[in-house]
Formats: sequence, C-alpha cells, structure tokens
Amino acid sequence: MRQAVLFVHGTGVREKSYNKTLATVHAELERLHPGVQMRGCFWGREHGASLALDGASIPRYAQSQGGVPEDEDSEVAVWGVLYNDPWYELRLLGLRPPATSGMSRTESPAQRFLSQVTHYTPSADTVAVFSMHGLADDLSEALYAVLPAPEVADAAVSVDEGGYEHRHAVARALVAATLASADARGADAVSGGVRDALLAAVSADLYTQGRSLKGKLGKLAAAPALHAFSWRSRHRRGAWSDGVLPALGDILRYQARGRRMRDYIRRTIENTPGDSLTVIAHSLGGVACVDLLTEQKVERVDRLITVGSQAPFFYEIGALVALEHPERLPEVPP
Repeated sequence: MRQAVLFVHGTGVREKSYNKTLATVHAELERLHPGVQMRGCFWGREHGASLALDGASIPRYAQSQGGVPEDEDSEVAVWGVLYNDPWYELRLLGLRPPATSGMSRTESPAQRFLSQVTHYTPSADTVAVFSMHGLADDLSEALYAVLPAPEVADAAVSVDEGGYEHRHAVARALVAATLASADARGADAVSGGVRDALLAAVSADLYTQGRSLKGKLGKLAAAPALHAFSWRSRHRRGAWSDGVLPALGDILRYQARGRRMRDYIRRTIENTPGDSLTVIAHSLGGVACVDLLTEQKVERVDRLITVGSQAPFFYEIGALVALEHPERLPEVPP
C-alpha cells in the first residue's frame, strides 16, 4: 500500500514562506521515511485575505507608510509553488464556474482543449531547446506526469472559446515538472532566463497566446495565479494593517467564505496520488481540514495530524463550522 502525505499550511502564509516551510517538511519526512510521496496544498493566494479596495476602509492607511515592497518577486514565488506542485494553476482553473457555450455541432472548447493537450507531442525545436540544457529526459517524465493528471480534465470544464489561459497553465506545469524532475536527480538549477526560454518553446507548441494578446498584456492574461491579488505589491499602506492582514484576515475570511477553501483542499486531496493519505495541517489549515472531514467522507484519508491548530477552541466557543457544541464527532472523520 502506498502511503502519501499532504501538507496544508496555516494562516498568514503566502508564497515565500509556504515554499520554505514545505521544503522543511519534505526534508524531515524524507529523513524519517525515505521515498515517501508528498504534496502541498497552497491555499493562501486564492483563499487568503486581501484588501480589495487598496485599504480604502482604513483611516489614514495610505499616509501611514505601509505596504513597503518586500524583496520578493511575485513571479519567482509562484514558480516556487509550481516546482512543488506543477498542477497548482490547473487546480485553480478546475474550481472556476463552468464556461458557457452555445449549441454547436463541432467540438466544444473543453473537448478541443483536452484533444490538443492530452495528445501534445513536443516539436523538434522544443526538444532541441530542452536537450541543449540536458533536460530531454526530464521533459519526457513531465509529459507523463502532467498530461494524464486529473487536474487537466477538471480544468477543461472552465475553458473558454480561446483556451489560451488553460493551455498556458499546462505549459507552465510542464516546465515546472521538468525542472522539478531535474532537481530531484541532482542537476544544477537553471536560471530564470533559461526557464523562460523553455516556457516560450512549449508555449509556441501549444499556442498559448492569441494574436490579440501581445507582450506583457498577453503574459498577464495567460497567467491565472498572477491574476489573483498581490497585496504586497500594491502602493504603500498602513504598516500595522499590512502586518495584521494575513494572519487575522485569513481567519475572518475563512469564517465568511470558508467553503471555497475547503473545496480547494478537498480537490487537492482527490488529486494527490497514493492508496492512503495522511494529511498534516497547520493552524487554520487544521481547522479547515477538521471541518472538511467532519462534513463529508473524503476517500483515502486515513489520518489527520493537526499542528498548532485551534479546532478544539473553535469547537468550544461555537465557531467550528461543521460541528457545534455539544454535538459529537460523527463516524466520518479518520
């Protein structure tokens, strides 16, 4: 039986700290159980708190010297998430509402996308680019890992007529999986320029950008993870508010919009390979997992470990979504 592990992070976590923590957890698991299969569940960007109106609700916010840009490139940080979880952007696309399309006798956008992607074979030029950097075998492994993945089929539901964004997500997943494969075998890390060249080659094959989307505008329109909020990169804001926002804001947002976060965790669990699954969840991630696994039976999860999590406290004060005191746990949770 193949036992896998899924790590769910806690409140206030964004790309940089998530990548660091996930690497630590993976290293310790590898030391204790060599060869263990592990995935991460990064919910912070899409389901964490942000200031949608640039702090307009906070008096003297812009004048109080907040929002100082950090030494963190958002694009680099997102690639860090993709190296650990190449299917990340595809999973987000799979949670979007289904695309609407009219009656047609031809293939639907979803059928067309799946046909193009699942039968994708890199061109000779693309193979040459990867081979130049010693990555041809890693690309082959990436094709095997990414294209048949359930995340690709799930993402197809929300494909629009052009499908550029979805194909771009596939291209990024393939490059991320290729570089992750190379890293796992001990190859030297490539530069950002080389990574961009690899992405350009795969993107050309998959035609990820339409003729009306050019330059920076096209890149932004085709990158789903970068469409999401980035409160760190906006104009200067109140320092105290910025410091409190991720930690406290994530909790408040979960209480109001927690269903979306639990759906994302459930989808990640479903897409994680392995015969049985241990979920390790920190802080608010632990609360969400307790709620999720109390509400419904999620196949293959046979163990939940929460760390620094407040689920008992939430239960005691009547703030646990799935269970109100004095109700007892059902037989559903692992």
